[in-house]
Amino acid sequence: MAKKSSSVSEKHEAPPSTHFEVMLAADISTISPVVTWVMDLVREMEYGAGKEFQIELALREALANAVLHGCNADPSKRIECSVTSDEDRGILIVVRDPGKGFDATKVPCPTNEQNIFSDHVRGIFLINALMDEVQYELNGAEIQMRKY
Repeated sequence: MAKKSSSVSEKHEAPPSTHFEVMLAADISTISPVVTWVMDLVREMEYGAGKEFQIELALREALANAVLHGCNADPSKRIECSVTSDEDRGILIVVRDPGKGFDATKVPCPTNEQNIFSDHVRGIFLINALMDEVQYELNGAEIQMRKY
């Protein structure tokens, strides 16, 4: 007697993902409330555990750069921030400002002797060091930061 073989197909569902967006005025005082809100959400994501410090500091730096450099601290201008996360692709944070942007390859290195005491060259350096992937789009007016 021949046995019947049955094929069982397993359904693999995509891991859950999260996406949220916020717009903020280009005012330094708006940064901390947004960062607090984003970090509360990141802490709820199990795969963000142990990476909170790096994510928070990179986000603060990116938002500060957008406020100060992209918008010239003009509170009538708006900055967009989005966070997307899932287990396979980690956490992606995008910060976009309406400024002209900048050339990330021309930002001076803060570890060079002539830049040690400079006030404005550490943010990009820190973001690149803290995040696993960093891309600059829209001529630098948008930064995409990923942490796995």
